[in-house]
Amino acid sequence: MESKKNPKADVSRNGSIYFAVGLALMLFLTYSTLNWKTYDKSDIDIGKLNLDNELEEEIPIIEQVIPPPPPPPPPAAPEVIEVVEDEEEVEETVIESTETDQDEEIEVEEIEVEEFVEDVEVPFAVIENVPEYPGCERGSNAEKRKCMSDKIAKFVQRKFNTDLAGDLGLSGRQRISVIFKIDKNGNVVGVRSRAPHPRLEKEAARVINMLPKMKPGRQRGKPVIVPYSLPITFQVQD
Repeated sequence: MESKKNPKADVSRNGSIYFAVGLALMLFLTYSTLNWKTYDKSDIDIGKLNLDNELEEEIPIIEQVIPPPPPPPPPAAPEVIEVVEDEEEVEETVIESTETDQDEEIEVEEIEVEEFVEDVEVPFAVIENVPEYPGCERGSNAEKRKCMSDKIAKFVQRKFNTDLAGDLGLSGRQRISVIFKIDKNGNVVGVRSRAPHPRLEKEAARVINMLPKMKPGRQRGKPVIVPYSLPITFQVQD
C-alpha cells in the first residue's frame, strides 16, 4: 500500500530547533515582563511654564531727594572806595652793629650747672659696699653681707605669722618669694611678694616693711639703690 505522507514534510525532523527557538522566545518575553516599568502620570507632569509671570518685576518706589537751596550770594562790595592819605611820619630804626673788637672785654655771668643724679641700681651680690644692717657695721664686705642676710632671716622668722597658712587651709611646705629695694637713704621700698595665697603675700609685705633703716650701699663712693630678694619657707603643722 502506498503511503500518502510526503517524507519531506516530517515535522519531527526539526523539532529540537523549534523547541530551542520557542524556549528562547519565552525567556525573552518573561524577562521583558519582569523588567517592565510603569510611571504615574501625575509624577511626570511638570505643568506649564508661564513666562509672562516670570518677566513681571516690581519696581521699587524711590523717594526723590530734593537738594537744599543754594546759600544766598555774598553782599556786593561798595562801589565808592575812600582813599585815606598816610600823613603819619615813620621813624626809621637804626640797627647798630653787633661786632666786637678783639680788645673789648666781655663780662659773662656765672652759669650754674645743676648736677643730675641718676638712680643707679647695683645687685646685692656685686656691690662694692653692701648696705649695713644695724649691728653689722664691722668686718669685711663679705662678712657684712652674711651678717645682713642672717639678721633679716631671723627678723622675718620672728615676725611672720606662720599660723596664717593653717587658717587658710594650706598644708605642707609653703614658699614665699619676696623682692624689695634698699634706697639711697637706707629705707626699704618697692616690696613685692608672691605666695600660694594673697593673704600670705600681704603678711610677707607687712613684715618686710617693718625692717629697720639701714646704712645705704655704696658704689664708687656714692650711695646707690640695692635690690634684695628673700625666700621665706616654712612647714605648716597639721
